[in-house]
Amino acid sequence: MNYAEIKNCDIANGPGVRVTLFVSGCTHHCEGCFNQETWDFQCGQLFTQETQERILEELSPDYIGGLTLLGGEPLEPGNRQALLPLLREVKSRFPRKNIWCYTGYLYEQDILGRFCVEWKQMKEFLSYLDVIVDGEFILAQKDISLQFRGSKNQRIIAVQESLKRGETVFWYEK
Repeated sequence: MNYAEIKNCDIANGPGVRVTLFVSGCTHHCEGCFNQETWDFQCGQLFTQETQERILEELSPDYIGGLTLLGGEPLEPGNRQALLPLLREVKSRFPRKNIWCYTGYLYEQDILGRFCVEWKQMKEFLSYLDVIVDGEFILAQKDISLQFRGSKNQRIIAVQESLKRGETVFWYEK
């Protein structure tokens, strides 16, 4: 997997101050995407063990609230496989920090449906996520007043609560 950028002081892609990993590669190609250069799977640099250690180091200060994955598309097959070891380590070292994942895929249809069937580790992957922002960006539904999302169709889903209850539960800031 390649990545385009790591931001170590992001306040736009989840609550509080976060470390954000922009992965490379996306097949959605949403019209009006803010990050079109990350559609290319070869964009940026190779994600290595050193990259993972850098992210873990940047997550260590107490003022960092968590990790956000976006891109590109974190849930493209090659990306999710490469991200799983990172998620394991983040939750092991920093169990109180939250993990957000932005995806153009739909939670019920794609993630719980197709991905859980196609990739046996998807349930483990989901066990590390606190929030998923799902749905492709739709330019006609763009709304800059929305918190943590770009278009009205996108949803902010509380993953662990949703898995526990067996129904989609939406996140809200407390």
